[in-house]
Amino acid sequence: MNLADFVKNKRKLVKLTQPELAEKSGVGLRFIRELEQGKETLRLDKVNQVLQLFGHQIGAVPSTIKSDN
Repeated sequence: MNLADFVKNKRKLVKLTQPELAEKSGVGLRFIRELEQGKETLRLDKVNQVLQLFGHQIGAVPSTIKSDN
């Protein structure tokens, strides 16, 4: 599941509208819309503000792609 789908599913699970999620997380409605539409360039601090409401955060994880190094 990608980030956009994760946020949208969690929001719907707790029965919040996009404007309600924006208000509760302290970000703008436009940011929520862009996040749920899968915009690739978003501020991670704001993404984490939203995810914090659901008990999650974004962070560095090991890649499953092996390099030639």
